[in-house]
Amino acid sequence: MSIRTNKMKAISVLLKELMTARSKFQRKRDASFDGKLEKLRLDLNKIKDVFVRVKKNEEELIDTLAEVHAHLRKLDRKKLDEDMDFICKRIRDSAHKLLPMDAFDDSYKEEDHKGNQIFHSSQELQQPHQKIWSLEDYLRLDHLSKGCLFSLLIFPDNTVIRKSNAINLWIGEGLIVDKENKTTKEWGEDVIDNLLKCRVIVRYGDWHFDYSIHTIFNVGASYLNFRPQWVKQFPNLKVLQLGCWQDSPLHHIEVGSEEFLKELRNLTHLKYLSLRGISNIFELPSSIVELERLLVLDLKACHNLETLPNDISSMKSLTHLILSQCCLLEEMPKGIEKLTNLQVLKGFVISTPRKTPCRISDLVNLKKLRQLSIHIGSEAVIRDREFESLEGFLALKCLKISWSGSDPRYGNIFFILPPNLTKLHLECFPGKIFRECMFDTRLLEQQMELNITGGKLESMEADIQWEFVDILRLKYLKPKP
Repeated sequence: MSIRTNKMKAISVLLKELMTARSKFQRKRDASFDGKLEKLRLDLNKIKDVFVRVKKNEEELIDTLAEVHAHLRKLDRKKLDEDMDFICKRIRDSAHKLLPMDAFDDSYKEEDHKGNQIFHSSQELQQPHQKIWSLEDYLRLDHLSKGCLFSLLIFPDNTVIRKSNAINLWIGEGLIVDKENKTTKEWGEDVIDNLLKCRVIVRYGDWHFDYSIHTIFNVGASYLNFRPQWVKQFPNLKVLQLGCWQDSPLHHIEVGSEEFLKELRNLTHLKYLSLRGISNIFELPSSIVELERLLVLDLKACHNLETLPNDISSMKSLTHLILSQCCLLEEMPKGIEKLTNLQVLKGFVISTPRKTPCRISDLVNLKKLRQLSIHIGSEAVIRDREFESLEGFLALKCLKISWSGSDPRYGNIFFILPPNLTKLHLECFPGKIFRECMFDTRLLEQQMELNITGGKLESMEADIQWEFVDILRLKYLKPKP
């Protein structure tokens, strides 16, 4: 793989090669040299977050990473040893030009990544509480809102958390369910509105989906290290939030080993599992499909993840399957079309027929699906009229389509938009012209929001019909002069 042409995968590939190189070099047991490699690993992990925030001016940084890539592939120990300090300095200097000064704050403590163990005992997860709101505020809450509020008390004070993460947590704990002609999302929205009115949470910033949570518990670690048979302490565990919950791309979590994942099969009551943003998870074991009560599986931004179980059709309780931003994930498991309770499916990859056994037309069976994001891979084989089957997604509200390849052929797709769609997001669209003929909007029953982010789009047809668009957002585009 070329580091220069696959920038978003660069760090994950480098980290994997660095682990391989360290395992080979460790045979000579040079502690000083291994310490330098460890320093490089820490800097690479920070650079991984750089790519999330930076959109331009990264060529100097990529040049340096390409040199590291060449050294690691050649296993050139002498060259690495001689140039390591200079390479690390160049990486840091290049990143400083692209980020705020605190991105590489030297006050960062390496021990935060080394010794932190979690789940030693349930008592260690608790911290002394402090009074944040008044008793009068609390008594104004209904029974459901009180239960949902208590579930948020695991988070530190003044935490900024996305609304969708809070709602997913409540789904996993069984606090909100589909009933009385309202979906779990609608119940979650009602709870958040109630908590806002009663002043036990506050709105954060200008965005309607972010909230600052006042909590009385403080838990968390950057480096997760599990002792053998750790799950035996939690036989009735329903919610396991190991991944990132902060609304920040700079928060880093990694595991020392993937072995702990094999023990998850014993958490038979588990309903919510989040490994979001955790590094060094390369494969999700097949035993995960034994979690038949699981409602939410969140693997977003697991940048090292390459392999999922071959068949997940037994996970019939799943309502949320989140695979987005897993940049090395190129294959989809069998059986997704059989998960008839799915309401949210993010990160569905279209590749070759072998790598994507389930096609878009098969997903029409998911009658409850309201959010869908599709990623068209660089090797994608798109069948004729495949995207026309979207017209059968009657419950679908939000649709996102992203492209990893720059071949203009992948932009020549014809969509029939489903009737209840309210939001369409196109990311890295490979075509230079955005034509009306791409979309058949005759089934739309309401106006929708259209977002176009990145890609090669230069202009839009002047005579395009926009009556179906209520809001238009364009980001990171280069308009034609």
